Amino acid sequence: MGLSGRVPGRVDQATKAGLLALVDEATDAGWSLRGACRELELGEVRAYRWLQRRAVGELPDRRPGGSPMHGLLEHEVAEIVALYHEWGELDRSHRKLAHRGSYTDRVWVSPSSVRRVLAGQGLHLHAPPRPGRSVRKPFPDWVQYRPNSIWIYDTTHFTRARVAVTVVEDLVSRKWIADIVSAQETSTQIEIVFTDALAAEGLLAQVEARADGLVDPGVDDQARPILLAVSDNGPQMTSGSNREFMALCAIASTSAGRAHRPTRRGSSRSSDTSRPRTRTCWPSRTRRRCAPSWS
Repeated sequence: MGLSGRVPGRVDQATKAGLLALVDEATDAGWSLRGACRELELGEVRAYRWLQRRAVGELPDRRPGGSPMHGLLEHEVAEIVALYHEWGELDRSHRKLAHRGSYTDRVWVSPSSVRRVLAGQGLHLHAPPRPGRSVRKPFPDWVQYRPNSIWIYDTTHFTRARVAVTVVEDLVSRKWIADIVSAQETSTQIEIVFTDALAAEGLLAQVEARADGLVDPGVDDQARPILLAVSDNGPQMTSGSNREFMALCAIASTSAGRAHRPTRRGSSRSSDTSRPRTRTCWPSRTRRRCAPSWS
């Protein structure tokens, strides 16, 4: 049998039969089953189980994979393959295909079953292509780098207080123009904070003067903006309501990068902490003391 020491955890049918034959010889010679198993370094419970299986002719190991009553039926496999051909390019995920099969009342299987069936059929789901690197659009030619020409606005969330703060700031002078604190984050908050900012900077008169003409709120006319608003392209900033409001106020809009990419929208993410830091010094009796300040 080629065994030495303790019997391994898995042996073939011939090894089991040989070990049971040795146990039978030992018990016929007056040994107890426990003593024979101790000498052979075979578990006693394991020996009893092998004896029961030998009595019914099931000493060989069964095929792995569990009971066939839990296996997939032929029509279930066919439905999984059909779902792949119909929705594979759109879903691109075995989890989504499994959920689609259940809520369309076609097949009820787990995501792992979908993956196993597709792998057995030689079918593979292709992951969606990674988005390319965003190219920052230059500012329009009419924009001048001076105060009240370029505004940036963004929203900061305070999760513990369950509120969000939307701030409008001047990109050139770094002036904190207006802000609004709200539990919601919609285009309504954008309209309110921009109205307050226009009123604070005295630009409402220009807005009213330009609103007297015929304005198409669905089109941004680059010939009549009063300033440029830069955002991070969030959902409330790209909504149709916000677009109409910006067009009626003669404010041109642009984005500083792809949405939900904080590291790629430097203009809209900049704040007072990005201002150059200097040191203010004043004389003293013994030494000159320097204190940091913001300029």
